[in-house]
Amino acid sequence: MKPGIHPAYGPVVFRDTASGTAFLTRSTMTSDKTVDWEDGNTYPLVDVEISSASHPFYTGTARVMDTAGRVEKFQRRYGAR
Repeated sequence: MKPGIHPAYGPVVFRDTASGTAFLTRSTMTSDKTVDWEDGNTYPLVDVEISSASHPFYTGTARVMDTAGRVEKFQRRYGAR
């Protein structure tokens, strides 16, 4: 890797504004806001609107489409030929 062309990569806390859950990870994102983490260190804080803690796919609250109704509608429209 060439020196001096890559952004700084370090620990950042991402907080989900929908559920209030926070994750400590590494990223190139920066922020003026900071938060004191459980380990006693201060990290940059980035607020996100949705994460795996609040996304319907990961929480199991996703709606399942009625595929049987779609098949019946197709059969009515085109019939058995």
